[in-house]
Amino acid sequence: MNNKLNLWLSELKGSASPRIDECVLMLKGILPRLSQLKNTEQDPEWHGEGDVHVHTGMVLEALYQILSTAYCDIHGERRQALILAALLHDIGKPVCTRRAEVRGVERVISPGHEDNGRSYLAYKLCALEREGLSHEVISSILGLVGEHHMPKLLVVRNRPEGAYLALSRKADCELLYYLEVADMTGRNCPDKSIQLDYLEQFKLFCQEYNVWGSDSDAYKEWRLFLESEVTSFDALTCDFIYAKAIKDREEGVITMPEEAIAKSFEYRDDYSHLVVVCAPSGAGKSTWIKNSLPDYKVVSLDDLREELGGNRANQKIQGQVLQEAKKRLKQHLSQGHKVVWDATSLRFDFRKQVIDIGCAYHAMVTLVVFQLPEQAVYEGNKSREHAVPDEVLARQLETAQWPTPNEAHRFIVINEDYEIIKTEGVFTSRKALF
Repeated sequence: MNNKLNLWLSELKGSASPRIDECVLMLKGILPRLSQLKNTEQDPEWHGEGDVHVHTGMVLEALYQILSTAYCDIHGERRQALILAALLHDIGKPVCTRRAEVRGVERVISPGHEDNGRSYLAYKLCALEREGLSHEVISSILGLVGEHHMPKLLVVRNRPEGAYLALSRKADCELLYYLEVADMTGRNCPDKSIQLDYLEQFKLFCQEYNVWGSDSDAYKEWRLFLESEVTSFDALTCDFIYAKAIKDREEGVITMPEEAIAKSFEYRDDYSHLVVVCAPSGAGKSTWIKNSLPDYKVVSLDDLREELGGNRANQKIQGQVLQEAKKRLKQHLSQGHKVVWDATSLRFDFRKQVIDIGCAYHAMVTLVVFQLPEQAVYEGNKSREHAVPDEVLARQLETAQWPTPNEAHRFIVINEDYEIIKTEGVFTSRKALF
């Protein structure tokens, strides 16, 4: 433990308001991209204040002003998460920033920097758990960084209630509002007043849809209703009905919980269960599958590479392996089996292909995500019987796209000790989820 860093992080829960240079000094060893912010340009019209380091410093100063006001009641771990999210909200820009022509004018753009930043932080921030940063705070930071572009987009695009409900399962909407007010205040641009007005509209919609504040629960009444209707079903089926209700409500398919019960007649008595694991090599996913899902059929890409090509590391036959894996997955699902997809699944497009197959076969899909420090990943890989080269593992971590709860019916995050540290789409809290 680093006592100085531990104390520094802890003081963010109270009244500490560290400036940008101090923040970079304290965290650059764990988050080296912080040192690159000074060398990352921004568009001179949209960000007249200068580079990302300058902008981030201004955002922090604006946030501290907001936190000092009487109307902002943010304390403890929520304050800690908000400050760290403000510091890290543009951490994806050093690798996403480029110049491009936009409507005939050369601009500096950073497409996808929000998701890239979330993915960059997902494993690196775990190193701060030993310094007292809780998983709840880490999860909150990931949500804020990954979704900080959404408040204005929801308003500009006139998105319906379901979009706000979906956002609330990815990030704390109240903290998102304060983060984005600070983000807009901490920049020099010609349309600042218009952008700030969008954020005020976002706040009003969040309050209307009951996704505002630390104790907000947009699905409380739905759960209470479902509790009285699904008591005769096993826990897994209850999860499926609840998760389908959430998905259908957020997609605008249904508007009342009674509709969820009516629609459940289509699937609740006969369905498959697909588990998709998401983890870098060495995280222990195969061990977890063996111990936690002993009665599940396993579709393993590593095993198929060895079966079809005689070598688990043979990437030259990846197309053939994927084709055979999907074929076997469909066979299991069509026969009503419980099945687990054993692959890294670190890329969104790869996960989506598998999840879409599960949904096409009317299966309940659970996404199990392993979140652990990068050091633990490398150590776990070295202790494997079939270790991958460090450069391969580094590439996996570099290109990983951190999942979000709306990708599957159930979303479960586990740590390096195989403990469940986060769930979404689970109807009743319990230890046994499979």
